[in-house]
Amino acid sequence: MKYGRPDTEFLRWRWKPEGCELLRFDPAIFLDMVREKSLAFVGDSIARNHMQSLMCMLSKVAYPKDVSTNSDENFKHMYYSEYNFSISIFWSPFLIKAQQVDTEGPNGTGLWDLYLDEADDHWLSEIKSYDYVIISGGNWFTRPSKFFVEKKLIGCHYCLLNNVTDLTLRYSHRAAFKTAFSAINGMAGFKGKVFLRTVSPAHFENGEWNKGGDCVRRRPYLSSDQVKVEGLDEEFYRVQVEEFLKAEMEGIRNKGVEFRLMDTTGAMLLRPDGHPSRYGHWKHENVTLYHDCVHWCLPGPIDTWSDFLFHMLS
Repeated sequence: MKYGRPDTEFLRWRWKPEGCELLRFDPAIFLDMVREKSLAFVGDSIARNHMQSLMCMLSKVAYPKDVSTNSDENFKHMYYSEYNFSISIFWSPFLIKAQQVDTEGPNGTGLWDLYLDEADDHWLSEIKSYDYVIISGGNWFTRPSKFFVEKKLIGCHYCLLNNVTDLTLRYSHRAAFKTAFSAINGMAGFKGKVFLRTVSPAHFENGEWNKGGDCVRRRPYLSSDQVKVEGLDEEFYRVQVEEFLKAEMEGIRNKGVEFRLMDTTGAMLLRPDGHPSRYGHWKHENVTLYHDCVHWCLPGPIDTWSDFLFHMLS
């Protein structure tokens, strides 16, 4: 709305589970529940989107102090002093160790080196003291990348290099979640709860994100009968849940980490109306920006994720 979106109907819809009621997020009760606790978001810009949504909803009751050690928006630490509650974002779009080796790459989105057997230390070294950790990811695995195991090149995704096997993004995506969950299960002394927030579906129509695609619908789908999780979103969803279930069983066997599934995919699939599209920047800005059908408007459908979290922590 700040950037000129003319409609507001997308604010009036709320997801309802079948056969039960989902409690509305209550910021005062939530802050009492998380008193003396800490919450970390680990993932890409949609994880940051989630954190910002939660902070906006909490703003009805309290504002945090920015206690970040630097100005990097990808590593923010916010503190609610009245409740001794802290909330942090750790930017890690692949969850594993990753290094960009070419800013252009084969298709203009860069080329990355991914170390499939090494969790990203940017978050792994920080979460031991956190009570709750929300893990998520997906979109970045579509970028061209080379795969390394034990520091040795074993293949790639769309790297177009001679004598390097294209194992596809499916290989790195599964390996990343497996490595991340294994690293958490193997962390000595970690007593927190880990939530997997499942893949957030995009809603591009009439083209891909860089080929004129847009999200022009102004009403949600009314039920799961009207739309299904398909294609890459379906594959990402299935693999993430499979690796989650393995990690959950390992946590139970070792009497260690408690894993919880925050399955938001189906609810968000119904909301093609909730993305910024072209209303993510000023009209007069001299920048090349594509229609944003990946992130979510604030306020908007993503606020449902706080309803999920509220319910799960209750």
